[in-house]
Amino acid sequence: MNIEQLHIALKGLRFHASHGVLPQERLTGGDFVVDICVDYGQTLAVETDNVDDTLNYAALYHIIEEEMAQPSNLLEHVVGRIGKRIFREFVAVDAVDLTITKVNPPMGADCFGAAVKVRLIRD
Repeated sequence: MNIEQLHIALKGLRFHASHGVLPQERLTGGDFVVDICVDYGQTLAVETDNVDDTLNYAALYHIIEEEMAQPSNLLEHVVGRIGKRIFREFVAVDAVDLTITKVNPPMGADCFGAAVKVRLIRD
């Protein structure tokens, strides 16, 4: 059996954070949902059943949690910080698909949210 690519995904991570350009967004914060899928080259866990042979999704969550706690004007800046940190801390990661959704953004529209979605590839 050949494994072309292995992915770890975390879906629907919910955070209350202070991202946005409006003063009220920084003061009271808002709700955000993060979805991430990470491609990585470690495929040993398929055979070994050993946690040391895979990407630890709890550590991945911790990175996202810490970066979401740091206020930014733009979600683009947040996805960039998260991506850089993941590539720095997990050498086996080849690519990251990341979506951050600002729930009920302050724009006068009746919508679930406004999102930034990015695919980052290790250079």
